[in-house]
This record gives sequence, C-alpha cells and structure tokens, in this order.
Amino acid sequence: MKKILVIGATGQIGSELTMALRNIYGGQNVVAGYITGAEPKGDLLESGPSEICDVTDAVAITEVVKKHNIDTIYNLAALLSVVAEGKPKLAWKIGIDGLWNVLEIARENKCAVFTPSSIGSFGPNTPHYMTPQDTIQRPRTMYGVTKVTTELLSDYYFLKYGVDTRAVRFPGVISNVTPPGGGTTDYAVDIYYYAVRGEKFTCPIKEGTLMDMIYMPDALKASIDIMEADPSRLIHRNAFNIASMSFAPETIYAAIKKYKPDFEMVYDVDPLKQSIAESWPDIMDDSCARNEWDWKPVYDLDAMTRDMLEKLPLRILK
Repeated sequence: MKKILVIGATGQIGSELTMALRNIYGGQNVVAGYITGAEPKGDLLESGPSEICDVTDAVAITEVVKKHNIDTIYNLAALLSVVAEGKPKLAWKIGIDGLWNVLEIARENKCAVFTPSSIGSFGPNTPHYMTPQDTIQRPRTMYGVTKVTTELLSDYYFLKYGVDTRAVRFPGVISNVTPPGGGTTDYAVDIYYYAVRGEKFTCPIKEGTLMDMIYMPDALKASIDIMEADPSRLIHRNAFNIASMSFAPETIYAAIKKYKPDFEMVYDVDPLKQSIAESWPDIMDDSCARNEWDWKPVYDLDAMTRDMLEKLPLRILK
C-alpha cells in the first residue's frame, strides 16, 4: 500500500486530491501537509493524519517523510498566476526552492514525486491551437517561468538520480467545492457562483478568448492515474498535456443560460488577466497522455455545467 504525503493539502486542488487519495489508499496512508494558518478542517482533518509541512522547510518535510514512511509525494505548493505576478520572489521561493527541497528529500528517501505544471508554462510564441506536447515554452509571467523550471528540474532528477518524477500540465481547474485562489482562469469558477446566486456576472476576460479548462474530478483522476501508470510506457514525464474542454466566456455563459435563462453577464476586461490569457494555449494536444497512460476525461462543458449547477447550491445557499 502506498504511503502518500500531500504538500499543500488545504489548497484549491490539494484539499480535494487528499480526500480522493484517502478514498483509494485509506485515510491513514495519506498525510495532509499544511502550513501554519491553513490548517485542515472538517473531513480533511478527521479522515487521516495531518502534519505541518512547509515546502521551504526541508528539515520538517524530512521528518514527516521518515515518521510516516512516505514513498510518494504530491507537491502542490505554489502561488497561482495572478498572485505570482504580484509576489514574484515568493513565487520562486515556494515553486522552485521548495521543489528543490522536495526532490532532494525524494532522492534521499526513494520517493516518487508529482509536481504539477500548467498551461501557464507556455507563452505567446507557442502554437495556440492543438499545442504540441513538445514545443517552444517561453512564458512571460513568473508563474510560467516557475512551471517551466519545475518541468526541467523534475526531468533532471529523473535522468540524473532516477527519482520517479511525473506530472501533468493542468488547464484551468473548475471546482464545486473549493473557491478560486487567484488564477487567470478563475472567472470560469466565479461565473457559476453568480449564476447560482441569481446575480449579474462581470467577466474580466474578453469575449472570444479561448482557454483550456478541466473539471476537478478529471483533474484529480489525471493526478492519480499518472502516478499509477506503467513506467515502461512513459516516453514523457514532466509534464503531460491533458485536455478536457476549451471555451471562451460567451460559450460558458451560453451553457449556463441553457439551465438559467435569466442569468446575465457583462464584460469589464482586466488587462493583466487578459494579457496572461492571450499568452496561453487555446487548446492543447493531449495525445501523448492518451497514448502513454490512457488519459481520457469524463466531463465536457455541458456535463460539468449540469453538475456545477446541481451541487454548488448545496454549498453556498445553505
């Protein structure tokens, strides 16, 4: 049985991933790593062990790894795109200095490591339509710079030291459980909250701006499936394109109006978010993930919309 540490277990993806892993591997086998001020609560706290685990504190992480006999680390510590632009030094400290700590600990303790990358690892010179697995990556944001570095450093530790590093490039992640946390694609989560509350939504992204997105259940599935994949099939490792759906603001608005005909949306474009969005792929080619570890998403835009509009009211309209 795997013994797993999730660093960033109380974050946007980490909170749901930790619970998904516990459902598969057993609560006691998945440790929720958190930082002071972001302690686990509710089911996350009660369903398994938790430990203070700051990615910048190598000593503390080592102690947790040894105490729980960890063999797999999910390293989710990062600042999201818009937040990282305002705090570039901190973004590097968490994203890269923290990753170095995790990889060194993994090398010394023979752990596998998952550290996700992102569509943010691409830049304005990257082909935007059916973005290839292997292509030019010249991002112009600190978030993107850290993600490209993450991919390269993770590959280096695999090639140099044999550390079993694997990753996916997340599109924008949409969840009905965890609220958005400062990403460029957050509008695609916010819009459902406004629809459920019956409020007019002001979209910060310009009409016609396509971006890749993924529903959280599929993001969790990809994170787990890649770590369970047969290593003999993996030609790539860090990191695989994964795609599920691509849409512009007017498309998701139309999908919601199908079920909420009175819902209204207007535009007030945020220049920073728009510039970041325009530098990212419209849609990624995920054929390598499909061929090398059988990746296949479950949700399209309509299926996600129906699920979001069914489940979100149970959380926010209590």
